[in-house]
Amino acid sequence: MNAMTFLINTAFDLYIMVVLLRVWLQWARADFYNPFSQFIVKATQPVVGPLRRMIPALGGLDLATVLFAYLLMVAKFVVLDLVAGNPFAMSSGMFLFSAIALLKAAGKLLFWVLILRAILSWVSQGNNPVEYVFHQLTEPVCAPVRRIIPPIGGLDLSILVIFIALQFINMLIGDFVGPIWYAL
Repeated sequence: MNAMTFLINTAFDLYIMVVLLRVWLQWARADFYNPFSQFIVKATQPVVGPLRRMIPALGGLDLATVLFAYLLMVAKFVVLDLVAGNPFAMSSGMFLFSAIALLKAAGKLLFWVLILRAILSWVSQGNNPVEYVFHQLTEPVCAPVRRIIPPIGGLDLSILVIFIALQFINMLIGDFVGPIWYAL
């Protein structure tokens, strides 16, 4: 059963990350003609397109895509319960649990995009389309930190400060939510 749980978790988590990336791309107003952005849009458009006709955006936030990510998270837990042999385990707690899990997935996505941006900045020469999109995604988060702590000797410490802040927020939410936060 562990192998099946792993496979289900991985498949759902990867697609949820793609859907969250679409929300983030729209929020950051990243270049949608970039090949990486086009992949994200094409992978999510069959479901998000019809949803966007019914659910309007709120400011810069695409509520239809956020709803789709939330429904995917609910579906993930339903499928995991079915595989575990609990076919009727769906409760109101699962909906709250899914919202919390979606929040944690967004934090993980931010962490991994920052890691990839840092690694690409060491090895790339600046003409990589993925690096360009990652720069557009993370700049709204890094720029305010960079205003407070400017680069020291050409070394940008803003990503390190954001990592520390993310870890602090992760631990703070874990203190409020409890051990279930770390199990996600």
